[in-house]
Amino acid sequence: MPETRFPPAQVCRFLAAAFGRLGLPAGDALTVAELMTQAEVQGSDGHGVIRLAPYARRIRAGGIKLVPDIRVVKEKAAMALVDGDNGMGHLVMKRATEIAIEKARRCGIAWVGSRLSNHAGPASLYARMALAHDMVGMYFAVGNANHLPPWGGLDMLLSTNPIAVAVPAGEEPPVVLDMATTVTAYGKVKAKAQRGEQMPEGWMIDRTGAPLTDPKRADEGFLLPIGGYKGYGLAMVVGLLAGTLNGAAMGSEVVDFNKDDTTVTNTGQAILVIDPDAFGDVADFKARVDKLVRELRGAERMPGVDRIWIPGEQSHAKRIANERDGLLLPPALRTQLDALARDLGVPLLQDA
Repeated sequence: MPETRFPPAQVCRFLAAAFGRLGLPAGDALTVAELMTQAEVQGSDGHGVIRLAPYARRIRAGGIKLVPDIRVVKEKAAMALVDGDNGMGHLVMKRATEIAIEKARRCGIAWVGSRLSNHAGPASLYARMALAHDMVGMYFAVGNANHLPPWGGLDMLLSTNPIAVAVPAGEEPPVVLDMATTVTAYGKVKAKAQRGEQMPEGWMIDRTGAPLTDPKRADEGFLLPIGGYKGYGLAMVVGLLAGTLNGAAMGSEVVDFNKDDTTVTNTGQAILVIDPDAFGDVADFKARVDKLVRELRGAERMPGVDRIWIPGEQSHAKRIANERDGLLLPPALRTQLDALARDLGVPLLQDA
């Protein structure tokens, strides 16, 4: 099957149709499809279209509630706890982020946590939502499978536990940091396996400490934390804030949604939104962000370095290119999507 580019709107229609046939209400199906398409557009392919098949498998097995009662169960002026009622994580976190933005508008800052959620795609999707309101967004989550032992241990008790921060700028693109607390997110391991590619050394090691580069053997080892023991500590703290604080799963309670389609994951996430207006003039703040970005980008470079990148610049460039040229989906993924489309009785992607 040749590699083909598809307009993002076409991919979104395909995803919405698939989720509709799986039983999601039309509005919810479109919301999830839009967020998954946004993930693909920004280059987060490990959290984009590749996730449709496992989501479908879990929905069909009854592991996700199709019509959840997503609601606030505890609230103060600048905080809230959202119960996702085991709905799609995208729906839970979109609601939580909207609540956080509105509370930050009133209070200057807001923290909203979630429990009984599910996998919600790349962290930056939700941190970036604050940018449209000239606000700073910070997102934290407990990953949906444990791939990281405590430093020096072998028991898988921690996940990739991602962090994302989005800071608005003026004339420059926003500064967006999106990172796992491991060297790479597990979604990238899945993407490598599907494309038949090897992983670089430094992503994973086996239980003897030897480098593991075959993504199809990922179950034989574990991901490495960023910065050694510091990354392990960061993964633990993020899990405490996004999981334990919300009454969500953490440690041995985390369900591996790659292998278990029926058990409720009770995924925990959190979104923090800061309104710069609480600290001074927003335009001045954004101008100062621009100034810093230009200073960093214009810094003297080491030999052989063509450009200094600012966090988020490469995904910003991918977004522009993918919106212009369309989304390139690997042949193996296309084959999987075609099979799923026939199974669900929806038009194939090229006909969506």
